Amino acid sequence: MTSVTLQGNPFNTVGELPEVGATAPAFSLTKDDLSELTSAELSGNVVLNIFPSVDTPTCAMSVRQFNTKAAALDDT
Repeated sequence: MTSVTLQGNPFNTVGELPEVGATAPAFSLTKDDLSELTSAELSGNVVLNIFPSVDTPTCAMSVRQFNTKAAALDDT
């Protein structure tokens, strides 16, 4: 279990957070056409941007900032 802080309050996670650069376990995602994408179909370095909902101002702003910063990188 890992402890994280949200608005100054400590919370415990379920399980451990992965180390930066660690290989992710196998996973599957639902694409925008509702088909499945598995981690086995991906190659190279993959960045996962996980957010609860773009219907909230904070998450929407976070996604916009992520996209802006990612677009400025040479290998994206």
